[in-house]
Amino acid sequence: MSKINKSDIYEKNLNFLVGSGASYGLLPTLALKVKKNGSDETHTVETLATKYEEDHDFLAHLFSWYVQEIILPAAEYDPGDVSMNTEQQNTAIDNYRKFLETILNILSKKSHKKRANIFTTNYDGMIAHTAEALLRLGSYDFHLNNGTDGFVKRTLNARNFGRYFQDHGVFDRHSKSVPQINLIELHGSVYWYKDGEKIEVSYDLDRAKKRMSKVPLREDQDFFEYLMDATKTDEDLNPPPDITLTQNDAFQNAYKALPIVNPTKWKFYETVFEEHYYQMMRLLSYELEKPDTVFIAFGFSFADEHILNLIKRSLSNPSLHMYVCCFNDDEKHLMEQKFLGFANVELIRVDGALDFTAFNDEVFTTKPASA
Repeated sequence: MSKINKSDIYEKNLNFLVGSGASYGLLPTLALKVKKNGSDETHTVETLATKYEEDHDFLAHLFSWYVQEIILPAAEYDPGDVSMNTEQQNTAIDNYRKFLETILNILSKKSHKKRANIFTTNYDGMIAHTAEALLRLGSYDFHLNNGTDGFVKRTLNARNFGRYFQDHGVFDRHSKSVPQINLIELHGSVYWYKDGEKIEVSYDLDRAKKRMSKVPLREDQDFFEYLMDATKTDEDLNPPPDITLTQNDAFQNAYKALPIVNPTKWKFYETVFEEHYYQMMRLLSYELEKPDTVFIAFGFSFADEHILNLIKRSLSNPSLHMYVCCFNDDEKHLMEQKFLGFANVELIRVDGALDFTAFNDEVFTTKPASA
């Protein structure tokens, strides 16, 4: 199968799972080039962190690379400064716009419950930035609900995802639902901040950049280069020992305060973020248990076993239909193994690579097939 039929999803409870593949070309991914010793298989940050999870000095260097090459670019990226973008970045931005526009076109045709949920493990804020750009254009009337409330300071509250907006006539003689997209960021965001026992959300770009720049990174250039060297294996990764224990502690304390899921064991270090994560996982479970539910996964590797196992449990819902978009034939084979025996899972492939452009043009689109 290569295209999701509009008639199969229009009146359904519509849910998406968006992974790092959606931001490919815009921001770096977790993929590395260094190989596993004795194998042609390459490492990711997750597999390398798991292999050396007891070696705190090694992890300090690995997570320093992670902050410098993955998280910092997300915090530094200014979606309003298009003059600095490469062609790849402009394509990625355009794809996010097409994605949201397709969702809004579908919601506008629904007779009731004009809502969709986007669950994402990305922490780059691109869905929020894209929604803001669409609202500024004035072409769409919709509400992006990221779970926050408040005025001067916006803080997350799980109950806010159950709130919806309506337009009423002057004399309350008629009302209609405002199309709404719920944005649920499962792995955190560079725009989250711990505020006592709450999570503040602020899209102040300077603030995000400043916080990341304060993390005291371990800077071993050879180690960093080896991570992206296809001729090296994990046995070649021998970072120099810390000069002082104080340096290691300083990095660990700053790193653990970041509002992002840790690649080792897919956990937050901070309890406040951890609690919100499990609330959002419950929300994902609740949505997938609802009748007449459609769940579309794109750009997601299912390496997070918490999410994978939750989805597998939810697939016992006979009225849940899941579409898994596979980048290439190798990934399709991997997904066949992960979802073996689940009749309500369809794997999507197209001719060539199923990147975000192909997803928007060929798989998830309201345009006629000939367009």
